[in-house]
Amino acid sequence: LSFVKISFEKIIFRRPDEFSNFSLGSIHAVVFEVDDRETIGGSAYGGQRAVCCTADLAKLGVCTQGEIIHRPSTNNPGWPQVFGASFGIDELEAKLHPRTIHITKTGMYNIYFMHCDPKLKEVVVEGKTVWKNPTGYLPGRMAPLMNFYGFMSLVFVLLANFWFSQYARFWREVLALQNCVTLVITLGMFEMAFWYFDYAEFNETGVRPTGILVWAVTFGTIKRTVSRMIILMVSMGYGVVRPTLGGLTSKVLLLGGTFFLASEVLELVENVGTVNDFSGKARLFFVLPVAILDAFFILWIFTSLSATLNKLQTRRLLAKLDIYRKFTNALAVAVIVSVGWVCYELHFKFTDVYNERWQNAWIIPAFWQVVSFSLLCVICALWAPSQNTMRYAYFDDSEEFDNDETLTLIKLSPLPSKDARSQSEVRSTLGGNEASNGGDLEEDKTE
Repeated sequence: LSFVKISFEKIIFRRPDEFSNFSLGSIHAVVFEVDDRETIGGSAYGGQRAVCCTADLAKLGVCTQGEIIHRPSTNNPGWPQVFGASFGIDELEAKLHPRTIHITKTGMYNIYFMHCDPKLKEVVVEGKTVWKNPTGYLPGRMAPLMNFYGFMSLVFVLLANFWFSQYARFWREVLALQNCVTLVITLGMFEMAFWYFDYAEFNETGVRPTGILVWAVTFGTIKRTVSRMIILMVSMGYGVVRPTLGGLTSKVLLLGGTFFLASEVLELVENVGTVNDFSGKARLFFVLPVAILDAFFILWIFTSLSATLNKLQTRRLLAKLDIYRKFTNALAVAVIVSVGWVCYELHFKFTDVYNERWQNAWIIPAFWQVVSFSLLCVICALWAPSQNTMRYAYFDDSEEFDNDETLTLIKLSPLPSKDARSQSEVRSTLGGNEASNGGDLEEDKTE
């Protein structure tokens, strides 16, 4: 991946005791660029490719039986590079001499350890290889993410400055929902910062810092869980058309807790301490629960939004109805874009089996961060603390007047006493008679 060098350090092959009394063939290390993958292996009659030279291929004189089949690259002189180590009689270990391979061509490079002797199937390899890029130890497909998370950290700080300034100015008008948004922004800042430090440390030392990575994963999982729960509570009308969630509180907490556990396990498995890629079935075991819970969140959110919109329209709460319609449109756009991106991601992974488009792979995880942040910005714009915040809060007796903005300027007077009402009614009756007589006199004069 655009590496300056690949170093082999203390590579040791170990074989079982029962195979130590005779010498075996070599174990080969094959380093090649993805574009040169066709130079590894061959076929005698156009059938299945063979990595090891078979008897049929040896008869054709194209290779030596028991050796690795490889041909020089036409585009990259000197590649692929093949070297190895052999076991001596009564030796349990074979050491690969330390060496460094310098690379001058940008690309995706692979290393395979191969052997052509069936008796070596129990061999274990120990040691490490060090791969370094011109800019550090980050692989080429991960390097752009360090700059991306640095940029996202800055963007979250700008959003936090806006939100917290509004929060400080109108702290007397703050709703419980806005406190939840404050929590999400804070979690987002920590998540972006930890991801940036994780990639920066990895790039500097070549060793991924497990502690920072676990914190980044955990803050991200908490943020996603809290965000989904907030969107669900907003969709239910919490704090706007209902003061509490009532009996639904336990169900929302149960769904949120389950989603957090499933997402945390998935993220830890994918990011922390993994060396080999998971098989499709193994990864599906971790991905499927998160996908199902996400789908349940989406279904519940839009069902609740529909009920809340109907309730607001029935009560003619026009100001609240307007803000909920904007929120619904933003959610619908986010879901449609996400579904489209999932389809593109599946197409990308299925058509890029050999990681030939590694330079664009960082866009896949970055896109989800952008979508999440965009939706958070919409929520911040719609529910930012202001002098009119309480206009969108829940009021039991006066919600039917929510559509009349002038009502906030009316000063309510105390109700008059019973005697005062009686006197008022008498004066009103007399005044009415006088007005009537005056009207008759006025008519007589007119006539």
